[in-house]
Amino acid sequence: MIRRALAAHTTLTLAYVDEGGPQACAVLYATGGATASSSPAPDHAPDSAPGHGPDLGSEPALYFVTATTTRHGRALAEPDARVAFTVQRDGQEWGELTGIQGRGRCRILAGAERAAGWRVYTERFPFVEQSDRLRDALERTALWELRPDWLRLIDNGQGFGHKEEWQRPEGRP
Repeated sequence: MIRRALAAHTTLTLAYVDEGGPQACAVLYATGGATASSSPAPDHAPDSAPGHGPDLGSEPALYFVTATTTRHGRALAEPDARVAFTVQRDGQEWGELTGIQGRGRCRILAGAERAAGWRVYTERFPFVEQSDRLRDALERTALWELRPDWLRLIDNGQGFGHKEEWQRPEGRP
């Protein structure tokens, strides 16, 4: 369910703290397996394994584009910067509310990792490749990978307050 919920949306609200205090911004994202795994996350990954909570197959990664000159870009580039984020669709009815809460770390991708992340991003947003102007602008902008270490799915459609959680196993980056 967590993987499906992440794949069902395109916008996340990213929260961070810098010298000016807490701040949040919205970014468009695409989801896939972490680039460090060198292969995309399987679409057929099971949503849960008995006794282990949700199994996300390869570990989740969210890809977004933002300049390092923005306030959030500067904050995310700081060593050991941590973020919190939410993903949800606007205008939901209370009884059917679904969304994701998460925490993790961001990093700028380069080289082969950037190429792999860019493929995931442009598959999700094909209009980027269809516009020379937009593609050229975004190709000059940093592509980031957000690696969650904790995710919580809220799904009131399965019962008020229904939650599923995933946490990165200890000792994994």
